[in-house]
Amino acid sequence: MTDTSDTRTADGAARAARPSPLHRLMRYLPLVAPVLLWAVPCWVLLHSGQHWPLPVTVTGTVVFVLGLVVMPLAMARGHGRRQQDAAAIVGDTLLGGSWILFTWSVLLGVLLRLALVLAGVGDGEERARIVAWAVLGVTAVVLAWGTFEARRVPRVRRIDVPLPRLGAGLDGLRVALITDTHYGPLDRARWSERVCEVVNTLEADVVCHTGDIADGTADRRRAQAAPLGTVRATRARVYVTGNHEYYSEAQGWVDLMDELGWQPLRNRHLLLERDGDTLVVAGVDDVTAESSGLAGHRAHLDGALDGADPDLPVLLLAHQPKFVDRAAAAGVDLQLSGHTHGGQIWPFHHLVRLDQPALAGLSHHGPRTLLYTSRGTGFWGPPFRVLAPSEITLLVLRSPHQKPEQETEPQTAP
Repeated sequence: MTDTSDTRTADGAARAARPSPLHRLMRYLPLVAPVLLWAVPCWVLLHSGQHWPLPVTVTGTVVFVLGLVVMPLAMARGHGRRQQDAAAIVGDTLLGGSWILFTWSVLLGVLLRLALVLAGVGDGEERARIVAWAVLGVTAVVLAWGTFEARRVPRVRRIDVPLPRLGAGLDGLRVALITDTHYGPLDRARWSERVCEVVNTLEADVVCHTGDIADGTADRRRAQAAPLGTVRATRARVYVTGNHEYYSEAQGWVDLMDELGWQPLRNRHLLLERDGDTLVVAGVDDVTAESSGLAGHRAHLDGALDGADPDLPVLLLAHQPKFVDRAAAAGVDLQLSGHTHGGQIWPFHHLVRLDQPALAGLSHHGPRTLLYTSRGTGFWGPPFRVLAPSEITLLVLRSPHQKPEQETEPQTAP
């Protein structure tokens, strides 16, 4: 006699072990995506009815094929074991450029063509050429604008954040947030200096860096990161690791930030007191830390809050917004995060939202937890930002309790 329960259990385990169709599709995405990024614009610009002269069609097709071949090779040499900065610049630029060209090829290739048909403009060849020139023109403008947006010093975004448990003595506490500076193959030492100069104008009590300092080891990017040592805060400068630190010897970055005068909050907290009231400022390693295999690195919220009075308000630094589920369960008052870049290049934000609960700005989670997600101070990889402006954030913490105003003696004229 066969035990049917064991059979059902084995069948269920087998089904659980088999990847879902979505997971199977994701395996092939790194192979399919580059082909689409280059093939779709090639079709829209050259082969969808334009009837360009043969040399134009052949030359253009060869350019797209070269892009398809060079981009992954350059990225592999730039971000792989060799870490060749020149190759990384080429690969990253091609990746961003192809994404922008792909986006507008799809949008204009469908919407503009449909509008031309409905308006009765020209024949098929004329409409195809109008679409091609429109795609090239819009892409050129977006690339120029995106380059400017990525390289400029971020604007300051100020936001008041009400925290019901914040004591009156801490009302008006100024917290400056920078994150995702991503110092990398492009030397941005001067940009780094100017960012730090702007931060210093904010006269912040606490300055936070929530990770992804750079792409590359601390030794390689030291010159770009060095200006962080000039940042001023009246109370504390605190830092937590991001996922990119774990691609580039994270402990080296922890040591360098400590050397520059920042306090790495690696699953620990400090107490900030003012006028009789106290705020717990805590931090955790990035959620990817444990899988990095680096000894002692993991996201451990219980460790970060160990010994803290549970009645005190908590400000938590965690690189990725999705850590907010754990923060809300622990009753954290405010979590500061980065990681998303606001999508960086529109419309990539739709894909980011598949992985993160928030894209940018202030959001509510659980009964009392607020999450502020920064769009980031720098950029990753492709040197473009499109409809996702970078930011330096000034958060002013507000208490519902008002300190009694001091009475002043009336003055009489002499």
